Amino acid sequence: MTSSFPRRLSDGYRSFRSEAFARERQRYDALAANGQNPTIMIIACCDSRAAPEIVFDASPGEVFVVRNVANLVPPYAPDGNHHSTSAALEYGVLQLHVEHIVIMGHGRCGGISTIINQSSPLSRGDFIGQWLKQIRDVAQFVERDGSNSEHHHETRVERANVEHSLANLRTFPWIRHREQRGELNVHGAWFDIALGELHVLDDRSGAWSMLDGADPA
Repeated sequence: MTSSFPRRLSDGYRSFRSEAFARERQRYDALAANGQNPTIMIIACCDSRAAPEIVFDASPGEVFVVRNVANLVPPYAPDGNHHSTSAALEYGVLQLHVEHIVIMGHGRCGGISTIINQSSPLSRGDFIGQWLKQIRDVAQFVERDGSNSEHHHETRVERANVEHSLANLRTFPWIRHREQRGELNVHGAWFDIALGELHVLDDRSGAWSMLDGADPA
């Protein structure tokens, strides 16, 4: 049985070819000839509503993006198993020599909601459940602050998850050493899908604050 390529993607590709690719032709030619040289790496969620390239209005070749369920960074574990995110970090830091790593969480994250609400496995293999075990303890230690809003509590867990992944980043020796030498900076961010706001973490104070930006029209 054969299936046709999704019409939405075909139409989008034609639009890309006639508009964006044509407009950025010189950039693509340079990227093809010289390779990529991004200075920023972003670890984000798979969620279709929170694409970093769109949020940061990035051009081709500007950001090295890794996406996984709930924007997790596992701890350093060179055990011979498959580690997609860790492999991407190794490539970004040791091959591309990125200067910044940003972990970007977002509001209304399905992965975080699964943990908070203790949802049933989606399949017998329970891949998501196993993956999200990394933040189960984080969620349990985020106390409710008196607010009756479940959404507010989820936001606090989403941000705590970013902070936990930042701590895991620093278990990678070649990340920790470069950060100590001032060659690499790590950052936490959280994107509010409903409002289009980006909040960033102050690494010294541990406080979150909204990044200044122009008001939407």
